Amino acid sequence: MSMWQEFKVTRAEPEATEHKAPVLPPGMRQRGLRLLCPVFNNLTYALFWVTLESDLLPSIFCFLVSDSCYFGLAMTGWSCLVTGAGGFLGQRIVRLLVEEKELKEIRVLDKAFRPELREEFSKLQNKTKLTVLEGDILDEPFLKRACQDVSVVIHTACIIDVFGVTHRESIMNVNVKGTQLLLEACVQASVPVFIYTSTLEVAGPNSYKEIIQNGHEEEPLENTWPAPYPYSKKLAEKAVLAANGWTLKNGGTLYTCALRPMYIYGEGGPFLSASINEALNNNGILSSVGKFSTVNPVYVGNVAWAHILALRALRDPKKAPSVQGQFYYISDDTPHQSYDNLNYILSKEFGLCLDSRWSLPLSLMYWIGFLLEVVSFLLSPVYSYQPPFNRHTVTLSNSVFTFSYKKAQQDLAYKPLYSWEEAKQKTVEWVGSLVDRHKKTLKSKTH
Repeated sequence: MSMWQEFKVTRAEPEATEHKAPVLPPGMRQRGLRLLCPVFNNLTYALFWVTLESDLLPSIFCFLVSDSCYFGLAMTGWSCLVTGAGGFLGQRIVRLLVEEKELKEIRVLDKAFRPELREEFSKLQNKTKLTVLEGDILDEPFLKRACQDVSVVIHTACIIDVFGVTHRESIMNVNVKGTQLLLEACVQASVPVFIYTSTLEVAGPNSYKEIIQNGHEEEPLENTWPAPYPYSKKLAEKAVLAANGWTLKNGGTLYTCALRPMYIYGEGGPFLSASINEALNNNGILSSVGKFSTVNPVYVGNVAWAHILALRALRDPKKAPSVQGQFYYISDDTPHQSYDNLNYILSKEFGLCLDSRWSLPLSLMYWIGFLLEVVSFLLSPVYSYQPPFNRHTVTLSNSVFTFSYKKAQQDLAYKPLYSWEEAKQKTVEWVGSLVDRHKKTLKSKTH
């Protein structure tokens, strides 16, 4: 299968017609005609001052109303590249993108796409061409080709590794270098809008003793842990926001913003899926991962919606100035609760329950995590030991750390697309499918 595979929905193309120079009114046939023409080529505007002999004006007029330049009447179609489009969030963004007006093409990029997702993309019923690109985010020529003739880039691709399983160098390469290479490709291809999917972890938490409730963008919060995932996302976000205002190859300007979603749950969520499957293999008992936490999780559909609103805002001359170079916390109306309680609420209908056994005090867990880190370090010359938890994961899973979406509401006109009840219902139905699949697996093993 070729790297550039296209799925196209049938649409009628206009018949080719011969362009004839129109006869201009006498008032326009004069020297020193001023023509203000917004050239919608990657959203770059050009101002033309035309001083010509009157006999040449009809030909120039025909050019100005061609497909690439309108006489202030209409906008050409635009296109969007979504990296990480095969992932949990990326595919939800694509599903919303196909509903956008004037969108002529969506390019979905990832390392690889599952066959069932390819099939779903091919069935999207919309007048939008969908191009599937499989490749490496570190492949510069590939990125340059992917960005050609693109109007907006939504960059969700990254390695998410909370527990330190993936090698540090791999995380830094994909999350930081990959983002830098994509920004450079945007400059070369004159892509004017870049939206980055960041994470709440760039802000913390740094200590389980520190309480942040309904935090906001004006608070100077920054993660200080050396763990590769939050560190790499922090550097990548800074690179994206610093790139705001860069000059593009065609003379235009690059505008960027970053979204910092809370912990994301919903159908297909990797962490929720792991917790449910582990419980199903443990007599229906959910492991305790964060009973001391207070967080405000966000539904995946609402995070995807925030990305759509961000691209609309950056493409809107009236809204763009307040959004350019900014970051936004993205949450919704999901109740503030612990990670353990969220897992329980979404699975209790199927008989799953929380572990009722006594648990260690949080301070003791923290220092045990420190000792495990020491053991891992001492063994590193001869053996690679991966501790079950460390100080960072204890802090991350057991802090009071919630944020408001008020700034996104103000600048992006963000309002959750799905209520808590709708999000819960959809997620519970999906959890039910995991339970059914587990029962079928057990049944097949007994026969």
